[in-house]
Amino acid sequence: MLVFGGFFVDLLLACTPIQMPIREKAQIMTATEMERALNRLAHEIVERNRGTKNLALIGIRRRGVPLADRLANAILEFEKAQVPVGYLDINLYRDDLSTVSTQPVIQSTEIHFPIVDLSVVLVDDVLYTGRTVRAAIDALLDYGRPKFIQLCVLIDRGHRELPIEANYVGKSVQTTDNEIIEVKLTEVDQKECVLLVEKV
Repeated sequence: MLVFGGFFVDLLLACTPIQMPIREKAQIMTATEMERALNRLAHEIVERNRGTKNLALIGIRRRGVPLADRLANAILEFEKAQVPVGYLDINLYRDDLSTVSTQPVIQSTEIHFPIVDLSVVLVDDVLYTGRTVRAAIDALLDYGRPKFIQLCVLIDRGHRELPIEANYVGKSVQTTDNEIIEVKLTEVDQKECVLLVEKV
């Protein structure tokens, strides 16, 4: 057992997700549209940072990881430059940990390069309340102080609870509180699309 901030976390037990009935309402993006959006985002990142010098991508686990890898591969293809990529687990930094799960899944953070004075782009699939991003910034700062922290998301669905906005957005989607955006990635879900689903 690991004691962290008053929480007892069993690292050997996976959390049991809360099951809720949902129905699919619409497909927001196809695989082709996702690829096109990621290529555009990769170009925007390089342009805004005036190249790849001192640039790093850090994916927020879980689906931010394959997205960060894809962005790095796209940059390598058109810029011929290898951008360092790291992976960040933010579970123990969440301010809603007790409401997310009694047994959060703890995964490894993998940042094998110094981030001091780098322009770090955090990568995630969906931007919603902003609490995941706040936790990611807290977790990242434990590894050093970057020159800049930017945010890249595939989907921005609104409903912010914190003053956090993305620098790079694949697609903005207006949603209700009763709706959920599901990003499906081949590396995680064995399928490729973005779905709008609704709680029933």
